[in-house]
Amino acid sequence: MATQHTVAKKAADDGARAAAPDMHPRVLRGLVGMLSANAAALSANRVLSIALPWFVLTTTGSVGKTGLVAFCQIVPYVISQALAGPIIDRVGPKRISVAGDVLSTVAMATAPLLYLTGGLPFGVLLALLAVVGAADGPANGAKGLFVPSATRAARVPIERGTGLSAAVERTATTVGPAIAGVVVTAFGSLYALWITAALFAVSALIVSTTLTDPVPEPHEIPVEDGGGYLSQLRQGAAFLRDAKLLRSIVGMLAVTNLLDQAFMSVLLPVWAKESGNGAEAIGLVVSVFAATSIIAALVAAGVAERLPRRTVYLIGFSLGGLPRFAAMATGAPLWLVLTVLAVGGLGSGFVNPIVGAVTYELIPTPLLGRVKTLAQAVTWAGIPFGGLLGAGLVTLTGTSTALWIVGGLYLVAIGVPAMSREWSGMRKRTVSEHAGADAVDSVDEMSGAGPASAAAQTLSQEKPQEKSQEESSVPAAA
Repeated sequence: MATQHTVAKKAADDGARAAAPDMHPRVLRGLVGMLSANAAALSANRVLSIALPWFVLTTTGSVGKTGLVAFCQIVPYVISQALAGPIIDRVGPKRISVAGDVLSTVAMATAPLLYLTGGLPFGVLLALLAVVGAADGPANGAKGLFVPSATRAARVPIERGTGLSAAVERTATTVGPAIAGVVVTAFGSLYALWITAALFAVSALIVSTTLTDPVPEPHEIPVEDGGGYLSQLRQGAAFLRDAKLLRSIVGMLAVTNLLDQAFMSVLLPVWAKESGNGAEAIGLVVSVFAATSIIAALVAAGVAERLPRRTVYLIGFSLGGLPRFAAMATGAPLWLVLTVLAVGGLGSGFVNPIVGAVTYELIPTPLLGRVKTLAQAVTWAGIPFGGLLGAGLVTLTGTSTALWIVGGLYLVAIGVPAMSREWSGMRKRTVSEHAGADAVDSVDEMSGAGPASAAAQTLSQEKPQEKSQEESSVPAAA
C-alpha cells in the first residue's frame, strides 16, 4: 500500500512538471515589474532616510526634532502594516500598493511645496511623515505578495524570486543613501524630497501597468474568508501563532532586526569614533557588507533551490552575526574588520532567499495578506528600540562589552530556534504535498502544529462529501 502511494505520488509530481510548460507559458512581465516597483519604492525610502533628517537639522537646528522624524514615520509604518492584511486579501495587493504609493507621493510632494510657500510648521511635517509611514507600510507589504505568483508565471523557483528581491533591497539600501548624499550636497535636501516623491510615483505606475493580483493555485485547498475584518485579522494571527516554524522564523527575525538596528545606529558609530578609524570607517563597513551581500543574493537567486536550506541558513547567519561584533570588540585593525564584514555579507546574502521561500511556501495564497503583513510588522516591531538598546548597553558596560553582548544575543537568536524540531520543515515541498489531504499533512508537518491547530482547521474547509469524491478519483491526493 505504501509503495502504491509512493508511486502515485511520484507520478503526480512528474505529471505536474511535464504539464507545466504547456499549461503556464513563461511570462517575465510580472517578475520584472515586481522587482522594478520594489526598487523604486525602497530607493524612495532610503533617500528619505538621509534627506529628511538633514532637512530638519538644517532648517530647525534641533537634534531632538531630527531624531523625532524617523520615529513618527516608522511607528505608523509598523502599525498600519500589521493591520492591513485583511484589507489586502479582500481588495487585492495591486490596489493597496498603488494607493499607498500615490498617497506617499502626494504627502512627500506637499512637504517641499509648503516649505517654499513658507507654511511648513514642524507639526505639519510630522503629520505628513505619519501619512507616508501609514501608507507605505501596507504598500510595501502588498508588493511582497507578488513574489510567489510572479515567480510561478516566470517559471522559475521561488528562491529565484526571493533572491532577486533581496538583491534589489540591498542595492536600494546601498544606492539610495548615495543618491541622497549627492543630491543634498549638490542641490540641497529639498530636492531630495522631490526625488523621493517621484520614486514613489514611479513605483505606483509600474505596479498599475505590469502586475495583477495573485490567485490561488489549483492544488490549494480553498480557505474560508474568516468573516469580517476583525475575524480575518484574528484568523491571520491564529495561523501565525499555530504555524510553529513560521512563528519561530518571525521571532528570530524580530530579535536580529533589533540587534542590527542597535549595531547600525549606535555601536558602529561609537566603535568608529573610539577606535580612531573615523566616520569614513562607517561608510566602508556598510559598503563592504552591502556589496558582498548583494553578490551573494544574486548567486543565491541562481543556486539556492539546489542547496540544503537549514544548512545554508545556519552558515549564512553564523557568518553574518557574531564574527563582526567579535572583530570590533577585540580591537582588530580596520582591514581585518572589513574582511570579516565582507565574509559576513556573503553569508547574510544567502539567508533572505531561503527564509523568504520557506515563508511563502508555508502560507496559503488566500491568507498571504493577513499573515505575511502581520509577520513582517512583528519583525519590524523592535527596530524603533534598537538605538535605545545600543545606547543603554554602551552606557552601562562600555563599547567592547556591549559588542560582545549583542553578538552573543545574535548567536542565541539564530542558534536556539534552528536546533528545534520544527526547523527540519525548512525542506522544499513537492507538488503533491500541495494537493488534497497531503497539503494539510504537509502544513502540519512544516508548521509543527497538531491536527487540531487553527492552521490545519483553516486549511481543511472542504465538505466531507466533496473530499471523499476527490480522494476516490485522485489517488495521489489520498
